[in-house]
Amino acid sequence: MHVPAPLTEILDHVFLKNSVESWLNAVLTAGILFVVLLVVRRFAASYLGKLSARTTNQVDDMVFAMITGTRIWVLALIALLTGMHALDLGRFSDYQGPITRLVILWQAAVWGGAAVNFWVNHHLSHREGSGDRASVAMISAIGVGAKVILWALLLLTTLKSVFNVEITALITGLGVSGIAVALAVQNILGDLLAALAIVFDKPFDVGDAIGVDQISGTVEHIGLKTTRIRSTSGEQIIIGNGDLLKSRLRNYRRMHQRRVQFNLDVPFDTTPDVLARLPGIVEQIIAAQTPVKFDRCHVSSFVESAIRLETVYFVLDPDYKMYMDVQQAIYLELLRRFASEQVKFALPSRTVYHEGPLAKDLAVGPQP
Repeated sequence: MHVPAPLTEILDHVFLKNSVESWLNAVLTAGILFVVLLVVRRFAASYLGKLSARTTNQVDDMVFAMITGTRIWVLALIALLTGMHALDLGRFSDYQGPITRLVILWQAAVWGGAAVNFWVNHHLSHREGSGDRASVAMISAIGVGAKVILWALLLLTTLKSVFNVEITALITGLGVSGIAVALAVQNILGDLLAALAIVFDKPFDVGDAIGVDQISGTVEHIGLKTTRIRSTSGEQIIIGNGDLLKSRLRNYRRMHQRRVQFNLDVPFDTTPDVLARLPGIVEQIIAAQTPVKFDRCHVSSFVESAIRLETVYFVLDPDYKMYMDVQQAIYLELLRRFASEQVKFALPSRTVYHEGPLAKDLAVGPQP
């Protein structure tokens, strides 16, 4: 293509050590690259937005939040620095690479912060209206801590890659200090990590009735170091989170039904015919209760002073008061039916037989 001489002179004119043509090429390159980056960002956000709406996977939602967190001025600055790379800018050319790396690292930190925010908001949304303020505060604190660690790593990476600062001694010192601090507060850290396990694994929630070893009560508060339980006898019991997770926990609130087993003892002089009818009588009494499922009733064993019947049934509601009401109704009806059948309950007793001179003296009695 033939270029007019005046235009050639203009393009060849040198401005700040570079020809006008070089400046135009740099601007054109930066503009095209900026448009391409905007299109890629828009396409990626649109695609991930549609994908996250169709799936229940949280990963694509998190990536979508990170993509939308990309700053437009970062894309413009990267495009501009790339376009100016071919220009002779004197001493400024030495700073183009570090500035580019610094901008990219800053944007990476913004992406990491967006991921942390998404994670925190996702977990907080599942606890809205639950009243579990301890879990909400703990998740928020974890989010803040994750951001602090993220920016600390960014600072160390920036010192090394941008400013060429030797950070080996700094990292070593931080590592030694971290070990010393961890050893000094290992019990506190153990309880803190146990609190995180309680929040995310959810073995129990505030308001649950639980049993821990010989302690039974209702969870009132889950803290960073301790959990407070209101005992069934009224006092408040405070247990370290680490000790709590090391114990065997029983969560009564998550009970779906109650298995009940009890024994009936009748005397040995009960006739076999009556004894054979007793399991059917017990089954009728239990089956008449609601919500109850009868399981079995059998003559199970001969004990020291009685014949034992073992009975098992299920109360299909975990409520303790309902369980006690059902058990009371069964016991009262058993008393009535056994009385009508003239069946007695066995009492602990022992018959002692004596032989020899002592038995004779006891039989005759004292002599005058």
